[in-house]
Amino acid sequence: MIFALVALVVLALLATVHRYVWRRLVGDTTAPGSTLRTVGTVAAFVLPLLSVGAMTSGRIGAPFWLQQVLAWPGFLWLAALMYLTLALLVGEFVRPVLRRVLARRDAAAADRTTVALSSEAVATTTSGTRPRTEELVPAGPAPSTTSADPIPETTQPGEPEPESSAPDPVTATAPATADAPATDAPATPLARPSRRLFVSRVVGGAAAAAGLATVGYGTANVLSGPTVKRVTVPLAKLPRAAHGFRIAVVSDIHIGPILGRAHTRRIVDTINSTSPDLVAVVGDLVDGSVADLGSAAEPLAGLRARHGSFFVTGNHEYFSGAEQWVNHVRELGLIPLENARVEMGGFDLAGVNDIAGETEGQGPDFGRALGDRDRSRAAVLLAHQPVVIHDAVRHGVDLQLSGHTHGGQLWPGNYLAELANPTVAGLERYGDTQLFVSRGAGAWGPPVRVGAPADITVVELASRQA
Repeated sequence: MIFALVALVVLALLATVHRYVWRRLVGDTTAPGSTLRTVGTVAAFVLPLLSVGAMTSGRIGAPFWLQQVLAWPGFLWLAALMYLTLALLVGEFVRPVLRRVLARRDAAAADRTTVALSSEAVATTTSGTRPRTEELVPAGPAPSTTSADPIPETTQPGEPEPESSAPDPVTATAPATADAPATDAPATPLARPSRRLFVSRVVGGAAAAAGLATVGYGTANVLSGPTVKRVTVPLAKLPRAAHGFRIAVVSDIHIGPILGRAHTRRIVDTINSTSPDLVAVVGDLVDGSVADLGSAAEPLAGLRARHGSFFVTGNHEYFSGAEQWVNHVRELGLIPLENARVEMGGFDLAGVNDIAGETEGQGPDFGRALGDRDRSRAAVLLAHQPVVIHDAVRHGVDLQLSGHTHGGQLWPGNYLAELANPTVAGLERYGDTQLFVSRGAGAWGPPVRVGAPADITVVELASRQA
């Protein structure tokens, strides 16, 4: 029941946002019945349907090729919708300011015209002559004037002007003759758009340019691959022999319908270029089944580290079946830590399942992973979600390595991520435990990152005895 209510609220919100975007970008800027309005209206119905399809196709077991077809346009539109809406909301503040500026400009132009006419009238009164007016002269022979009285060139001030049957000088066109065809006649001036229409087009065009440019920039950030960050973490219990031990932390790779084998290869090559002592893959490796994505994950077999590569589950592994992925990564040479611990040279490395596994009876078990260890040794914990930091503190963990947040992925999503996570990105301390959160190497949903660049972090452990 609660899920249905939430779904209805979300659908109502999406419908409202789409209506607003359509009105500002299409309804306010195009003429009824025009081709542009028709295209914009069709897009306003088709694009949200593609987005719903992209979000649900994997969950309902649609063929993988269909997931790929829907994913690119559907997810990209979600990002575009977000930034178009933000840009248009900013435009709501610009709109009245621009109208006021244009109104003042038009008023100033009208004042200048009035002053010019007044000056001309004064000059006419002083000279006693009639102001000269421009007339359109037909290109052919002069028309006969027998049907109208000739117009005197001058009049006395105050004397009424005789009426004339001559056409209005602004709108008249010369009749077509053999010497002057109709095509040579002056064209009727184009109508200027109203001030409101002009403002709507300027603001809408600027908002569209800003929103789409932002999405393009964010997409390039993802497709270019993650950058390497380095951070040094001092541990009080770390022996001198383990000083300088380097762990390559990678999270949220999100192999799926959009980011496939080439994405995995870029990440593996980047990790290997750092020559780490150990690789830690801290969850959300995939968005799909082994049947669909197994081949895309195969480059992980090329990871190289002196002390091996380790893996813990994230919440997304449980969406498609965590057990099949645990078995598959083991076949690729990674070592899954399912609520388990191994002793490294100078510290203990532990890993716990993601809390999403609790629904399947496979959630995190800190007692099993850390309960019987020697607490005089330093402990490094791999846990996908930062929210388990308080359990880590209670079990004497020195350093927890996590992901999950994507650093917010799409600004201003980082502010929402802060509401649900103790740390969104970077290194922070909780009591005697330090927590490092990676922004992740991939992207979920839209392949777009704005304000939260993808990264792989080399965490260098430092001994205070060194």
